[in-house]
Amino acid sequence: MKSLARLAAVYALISVIGSAANLLTQAAVVAAYSGAYAIELSVLLGTIMGYPIKYVLEKKHVFDFQAQSLSHDSRLFALYGAMGVLTTLVFWGVEWAFQVAFGTDTMRYVGGAIGLTIGSVIKYNLDKRFVFKQVSP
Repeated sequence: MKSLARLAAVYALISVIGSAANLLTQAAVVAAYSGAYAIELSVLLGTIMGYPIKYVLEKKHVFDFQAQSLSHDSRLFALYGAMGVLTTLVFWGVEWAFQVAFGTDTMRYVGGAIGLTIGSVIKYNLDKRFVFKQVSP
């Protein structure tokens, strides 16, 4: 069993990786497109980029979980995504609040990082309890 400190460090590193993928995708979208709903599109695409990365890394390195089959893994990914709806709304809300309050890309990304951190703590607990639960033999 992993120590709590090691588990927290691994989870934090995976969160950083997922967050970096998310925020870098947002920055790329905003750099490439400045039309209507550019910020909303960047947040959506950033989220779509970060989720599969975090799922694969967390499943293996945090929860030490192995799906029984491809269909089982697909169901788990869907459940993982469903658990992320609330935490994504937290992330989006904090990021959007920073955009409204400060009006700059830099502060929006700071808000995004804060929102992702809060959401990650909530998400870990949901995933541990509902998604990657170990079934006793």
